[in-house]
Amino acid sequence: MKLDSAGLEILSRGECLSLLASTPIGRIVFTDRALPAVQPVNFYLVDGNIVIRTAIGSKLAAAARNAVVAFEADDFDAEMRAGWSVTAVGHARAVDEPDEISRLSLLPLMPWAPGSRDHFIVMVPEQLSGRRVRR
Repeated sequence: MKLDSAGLEILSRGECLSLLASTPIGRIVFTDRALPAVQPVNFYLVDGNIVIRTAIGSKLAAAARNAVVAFEADDFDAEMRAGWSVTAVGHARAVDEPDEISRLSLLPLMPWAPGSRDHFIVMVPEQLSGRRVRR
């Protein structure tokens, strides 16, 4: 087990991907009018890529088109003082090809927010890091 300078366990890429696949909610960080913006989203991991379903005219859909974004997911147990956090940085792209849209529409990725969410964003994690804290 490798520890960072704060004594937290450093996770491997495989562990990071496994933990991402274990939770349905994360936060995407993007640029909105030259300022950082963070938005909670539900997502699904497909072949190591983060897939997000959003509304076609949303701020997120516009801002994440061919942009570098960050993504974070975590799980903590406050009582046990244990948990993990995974952060990814990479390029996001809007899905425009009808075959890919059809394939992604079959994923168990159902929007939590009301309204139409028929636009997909795929983020390819180019940098992936994670930390785990154990009591």
